[in-house]
Amino acid sequence: MNAMPDGQRADARRNYARILAVAEKEVAAHGAAASLEQIARTAGVGSATVRRHFPTRRALLEAVSRKRIEALCVRAHELTGRGDSRDALLGWLDNVLTYSVSVRGLAAALAYDDPGSDPVQENACSAALEEAAGPLLHRAAQDGAVATGVTVADLITLIVGIVLATEHHPDPAARADRLFRLAVTGLSPAPHRPR
Repeated sequence: MNAMPDGQRADARRNYARILAVAEKEVAAHGAAASLEQIARTAGVGSATVRRHFPTRRALLEAVSRKRIEALCVRAHELTGRGDSRDALLGWLDNVLTYSVSVRGLAAALAYDDPGSDPVQENACSAALEEAAGPLLHRAAQDGAVATGVTVADLITLIVGIVLATEHHPDPAARADRLFRLAVTGLSPAPHRPR
């Protein structure tokens, strides 16, 4: 998830910054389906210039999502080693869910299966989150709060699926939260305890 290289010409840096600013607005308005051609027109550059800076839609979404992904990584580091390991992990996942619901295009940037991209191309957003949240998950697994074999990639995929499934719901945040809570607690009711 690297920013544009510093070694580029000043006009290329200005174009990059202008394209990114326009892209942030377009993605906020239209999500992952934001038009690259509209971004180019609004930024006052050609489509080839946009594609030179962002060769794939995923690259554009990753650049637009960079600050939010960095904030989620910082949050994972803050929660690591604090309090109950299950609560820390679920708190972080709740942050990922909240960001993904509120920021159009973020779930698409986190998705692992982009049919239009090279399947071996690394998903930089998800890779950054996996690295940051690895210690959270490891601690929860060590404490027996999470089943063995669960990966951060599994959890991100779950969040992405929930967000994409609820994005057109009248209240996507509430619906996504309900589905997340259902996934966390499972389908079975709590065991009956004698009084």
